[in-house]
Amino acid sequence: MHPQPYEPPVEIRLSEAETIALAYRRAARGDVWIALVRAIEDALSDLAEAERRTLQRDRLISHGYVRGRRPGT
Repeated sequence: MHPQPYEPPVEIRLSEAETIALAYRRAARGDVWIALVRAIEDALSDLAEAERRTLQRDRLISHGYVRGRRPGT
């Protein structure tokens, strides 16, 4: 069985980043530009979700500090 032109030989071990890049390239049917754009879109989406969760956590922590105050302080 011969590898596709955009697939490494079976005996080569890929890094995690290379494995992800190859998966995006396969999903884009070998079109590297589409693969890059989709990878960046996914990364930006993940970053936005992480920021949303961080803000939510920070609000919960702040709310907890307000609730935890002793009366008169």
